[in-house]
Amino acid sequence: MRFLMRALLWIVLSVMLAFPAAADDGSVGAADPRATTGGAQTLEDIMARQRGDKVDDADRRANTGQGNVEALIGQLGTRGAASDADVFRALRYGSADTTTTARGPTTGLLIQDGGMRWLTFREGPLLTYGLYFLGGMALIIALFYAFRGKIMIDGPKTGRMIIRFDAFERFCHWVMGVSFILLGISGLVLIAGRKFMIPWMGHDAYSSIAQAGKWAHNNMSWAFMLSLIFVFILWVKHNIPDRGDIQWMAKAGGLFSKGVHPPAKKFNAGQKIIFWSVIVLGVSISVSGLALLFPFEISMFAKTFKIINMTGLPQLISGAALPEALTPYGEMQLAQLWHGIVAFVFIGIILAHIYLGSVGMEGAIETMGTGEVDEQWAKEHHSLWYEEEIAKAKTPTAETAEQATPAE
Repeated sequence: MRFLMRALLWIVLSVMLAFPAAADDGSVGAADPRATTGGAQTLEDIMARQRGDKVDDADRRANTGQGNVEALIGQLGTRGAASDADVFRALRYGSADTTTTARGPTTGLLIQDGGMRWLTFREGPLLTYGLYFLGGMALIIALFYAFRGKIMIDGPKTGRMIIRFDAFERFCHWVMGVSFILLGISGLVLIAGRKFMIPWMGHDAYSSIAQAGKWAHNNMSWAFMLSLIFVFILWVKHNIPDRGDIQWMAKAGGLFSKGVHPPAKKFNAGQKIIFWSVIVLGVSISVSGLALLFPFEISMFAKTFKIINMTGLPQLISGAALPEALTPYGEMQLAQLWHGIVAFVFIGIILAHIYLGSVGMEGAIETMGTGEVDEQWAKEHHSLWYEEEIAKAKTPTAETAEQATPAE
């Protein structure tokens, strides 16, 4: 009898394993690989996410449990109203009711996966290609110096000096230059220090340097932004492009040929390019910097993306529009990445400007040192401006005309 009961039980279990019962309504079907995970992501989901492929997470977004306050008390309290998977999916996708007495743009956000994408890009492509760009610019400058050497004045110096920049112009230029150098160095320490400085100096030493760099970066930014405004006001009228710039560009300003000096006004075409690069990149890096100095107060990307989407270019290029609804943390992450991208480009351009304004050209450093240049230098590099200044000097002013008139 006992043997028959065991045989019958074995037959029943065999049938049950061979023909599993149908799933209840609302459950994940047997054809769905997530049936074995309770609706959680599968190994293939994880591998696809690591490869950077798009993962369909609609089922997990919908499977987060109840989102009202009573259910949340059960989730986060002691009653255990929902499973841990439901809790974390609700928190991750923002469907959990995280009502709190604290007030702020991010008080209801407890999990934010965009941080990993930001960190991966910041420590990967941004740092790698940014340093490649700066290294490439330094290499180009070195090759140019080896090929061309220092650009010397062709004619003999006259010994007669002409004022090119007054004291206030030089002051604004040096405030901008010094503040930019300090911002560039401190910024590179902050973005590259973990990878290149910690291995040989240790965490404690780097921590002190990073804190000092952060303080300098935050405070020197005000001097840079203020000087940027003054430099624009002082020199914008001299940097309006004109037809003479075409001739200067056609001859590359004589940079690659000795004895070639295309006519130019106070600023030649190359200097105008530098000026407008400084203004455009300076404004852009200042706005993103202000967004970082005052977190969650400036939302520049969502509005910018909306304007770009109106042109239809993103849809034409990638088939999808740019996101027009960004979380506060998303705005901050994009601001930091944009700040870094612009900074690398900005530093590369200024490296070329510093070279030509110092060791690359004879007499250039004096323009921002004493503010005076030799007449021969002025005739060769800025002949049109030199002629204007000579004409002004020969034109008698009202005061000199009055002094020259004999008394009756």
